[in-house]
Amino acid sequence: MLLHKRVLVTGGAGFIGSHLCERLLERGCEVLCVDNFYTSARSNVAHLLGNSRFELVRHDITFPLYVEVDEIYNLACPAAPIHYQRDPVQTTKTSVHGAINMLGLAKRVKAKILQASTSEVYGSPEVHPQPESYWGNVNPCGIRSCYDEGKRCAETLFYDYNRQHGLRVKVARIFNTYGPRMHPNDGRVVSNFIVQALRGEPITIYGDGSQTRSFCFVDDLVEGLMRLMDSRDEFIGPVNMGNPTELTIKELAEGVLDLLDTPSELVFKELPHDDPPRRKPDIALAKRELGWEPGIPLREGLEKTVAYFKELFADV
Repeated sequence: MLLHKRVLVTGGAGFIGSHLCERLLERGCEVLCVDNFYTSARSNVAHLLGNSRFELVRHDITFPLYVEVDEIYNLACPAAPIHYQRDPVQTTKTSVHGAINMLGLAKRVKAKILQASTSEVYGSPEVHPQPESYWGNVNPCGIRSCYDEGKRCAETLFYDYNRQHGLRVKVARIFNTYGPRMHPNDGRVVSNFIVQALRGEPITIYGDGSQTRSFCFVDDLVEGLMRLMDSRDEFIGPVNMGNPTELTIKELAEGVLDLLDTPSELVFKELPHDDPPRRKPDIALAKRELGWEPGIPLREGLEKTVAYFKELFADV
């Protein structure tokens, strides 16, 4: 392993990216954080600006970037439906043009590159839990397609650059992740439920709450991404990264209410189009190849996330 590696993190000021930047700095890497701040915030990395090994650059990866780096983590793309549906054409461009530009950069400087893909490549799955061998059930014409198909195309580009150019690539399929620095208005269930509960507003559940998800704390996910990057070159993935503990959305809402003294009640609304009824990763491959599995229980992770949002709202 190279010492003092120079690492590029696109989307580095985002929720997951900012935690990854922290961990890379702790390891002793030089970190170049690139972000266009479409859904992220400078405040997520403000505490890193005084570190001499950290550099923040405003840049949109749909345009080429010319830097010298040893590794690239490509995390740039709005990941919450409320954000990626706001400008669906740009969302697809970020996934596809962004992948092309970052792969081109990696090819020029002979860097290893990791793609942050998503469980959304499985669409509304007909196989449960979802193994990496499952090709998915994705609607190419729906309101979520800009994200789902953009990420699927990005994966294709990564594998083809590996086959055609011998590029060292890694592909992680990230399942639902939560923790401090989530955007308070990103529309995801964990942040939605916590923000609504802290404000004493009704907790909004779409559908009857029986749909399931599996929630991975951000620290566990970042550890998985770094292990994947460090893994042998022959292992390129894709590899699922998420928590295989499955629970219903209603159970999650009740768990949040249990942590907070709030008058909030549960209210039920119509389920959005193409919202998958079940989502759970099969992480046998990550366990076998990376020795990785999540270790932070949901309640502990929720406590840390609630504390973050309490502090965030106290500063407003």
